[in-house]
Amino acid sequence: MDAEKLVHRSHYNFSGRDYEVLVFCRPDGSHVAKTYFTADDVIINDGPSLSDVLIKHQHLLPLAVNSRYILEEFRRET
Repeated sequence: MDAEKLVHRSHYNFSGRDYEVLVFCRPDGSHVAKTYFTADDVIINDGPSLSDVLIKHQHLLPLAVNSRYILEEFRRET
């Protein structure tokens, strides 16, 4: 697998919690954003530029957080 280079690190606050967003540049010039919930649970998206993946990640992260919350609530009820 080709090496990715970290080019951006920021935090995104959603529902009172900060989530770290790491953006890497791939050897082909594309970018990938990652947020780790746990070592085995990561939201990843990619795009042609840093700004593209950050915008996409800001839209997808709340959906990912909410889906995990819904799953936790479902598991508690069963």
